[in-house]
Amino acid sequence: MNDPPVVVLVEGHSDVAALEVLAQAQGVRDRLELVAMGGVTNIRHHLGVLAAQRPEAIVLGVCDAGERRYLERADGLAGVFVCDRDLEDELIRAVGPEQVVDLLDELGELRRFRTFQDQPEWRGRELVDQLQRFAGTKSGRKAVFARSLAQAIDGGRVPLPLAQLFEAVQIRA
Repeated sequence: MNDPPVVVLVEGHSDVAALEVLAQAQGVRDRLELVAMGGVTNIRHHLGVLAAQRPEAIVLGVCDAGERRYLERADGLAGVFVCDRDLEDELIRAVGPEQVVDLLDELGELRRFRTFQDQPEWRGRELVDQLQRFAGTKSGRKAVFARSLAQAIDGGRVPLPLAQLFEAVQIRA
């Protein structure tokens, strides 16, 4: 008998990029399907499609703290995993802000980041806040940034909501 598929709904493509890397490192990548919803407010649409096309699927959701109400109110989810602020914040804290700056250097983005830090609105702000905002200032950067952050995390530092997600996938798959 085949195990039912485990589908994980996430907000966007950068979330998929990070979770692909971490799920592979945790040994569960082949047990789940990651779906970018194009925004958390699309949850009901995706749940409706899954219910109609794949009623046997176990559906889990990952969201940012500020958006948990959308997932918790939606019928059809077997579990919801909430990032403290958001996924990027969880990844930045897991890697460490100073190491993330080194990562930006490796990605060829350090000069741009330093220019960003010098903008009046961002001068003097916490490094974590600067890093998080910088990730979204250029199309495509957020996904590259998320994937690189995930690659920099060793297995023992996987953020708690993601470790709980992977544990749930192992149990359900």
